[in-house]
Amino acid sequence: MFSAPSAFQRAAVPPDSKEPEPRHPRPTGEGAVATATAPDRASDPTTDPAPAPAKHRDAWFDNVKYLAIVLVAVAHAWEPLMDGSRTTRALYMVVYAFHMPAFILVSGYFSRSFDMSPRKVKRLVSTVVVPYVLFETAYSLFRRYAGGYDDTPISLLDPLFLTWFLVALFIWRVTTPLWRSLRHPLPIAVAIGLLAVTTPEIGDDLDLQRVLQFLPFFVLGLVLRPEHFELVRRREVRVLAVPLFAGALALAYWLAPRTQLGWLYHSSSAQELDAPWWSGVVIYLAMLACALVLTIGFLALTPRRPLWFTVLGAGTICGYLLHGFLVKGAGYFGLFDRYTWLSNPVGLVVVSVVAAAAVTLLCTPPVRRALRFATEPNLDRMFRREPARR
Repeated sequence: MFSAPSAFQRAAVPPDSKEPEPRHPRPTGEGAVATATAPDRASDPTTDPAPAPAKHRDAWFDNVKYLAIVLVAVAHAWEPLMDGSRTTRALYMVVYAFHMPAFILVSGYFSRSFDMSPRKVKRLVSTVVVPYVLFETAYSLFRRYAGGYDDTPISLLDPLFLTWFLVALFIWRVTTPLWRSLRHPLPIAVAIGLLAVTTPEIGDDLDLQRVLQFLPFFVLGLVLRPEHFELVRRREVRVLAVPLFAGALALAYWLAPRTQLGWLYHSSSAQELDAPWWSGVVIYLAMLACALVLTIGFLALTPRRPLWFTVLGAGTICGYLLHGFLVKGAGYFGLFDRYTWLSNPVGLVVVSVVAAAAVTLLCTPPVRRALRFATEPNLDRMFRREPARR
């Protein structure tokens, strides 16, 4: 049976941060991207002198979010099947090489307007801090009682499974004004990532290794402009993306039995992966380059026009936070051990389809509305009322 080195991993999370999408002129011509109108919430006439203009959602970004969360759910469902299949492990490696960088880059792009104003701080607390506290607690209790791990603590300092990204997003976003004020923020972010990958003393608190090692992609998103994404959406880039992913899959198939998955998660230093510090520098830089190229390919292949799943892009946070209970629950109840045929090619297809369908349902508007108390609670009573603008 195929086997390969592995390492403990935690899940990814999409960058559905509830921040308003940056406005930019609607492109024209062949590279135009169809948009959907999303009205603002009702304005308070006592504070706003005039109604705010309607915001336009870019269908392409919603498609990116939806397809990315589907890849997350499918990759998580593949994890119990990898030990018996080199092909499954190779597919998993390709997906994990780019989906987190893609999430973080888009998250950084939509964080460009964050300025620590009272309104945006309030939104950050309601859409990042509160969901982290609630779901970190929920996953800890689920692991303790459904998984039988009686010693599982409830600790907000040690993110469990798929909650780590909420911690990272909070840290990245509150430092956004700093990155926006620097003359050359991206080289500094890469230098911080290099220091992290060679510093085992950082420890596990708040999963800071991942926060620092993935930081360059968030900063890259902050410095990108709409015209950069127009370059990615060019036809020639889409054509090149197909052989790019074919070559990446072939390379991953060759590397599968030789590579520790811990390098993909960026949750450990080189020394913790039993490698010398200098190799961590080389591998980290190589993986940054690989992730960037594959992210460009993924963005290029994402459809630009509104499709049936475009509306689901607004609910990816629900799909992300809830699908983990299904994946972990299947493992806790021995589903993959009981039905060993799921490791076969036909079983892999079945698992992939079921995972994609489940996360799709979890992204639908009814689920989003039902979960709003946890993902977007109304915290007006906790914060002071902003003074009227004159």
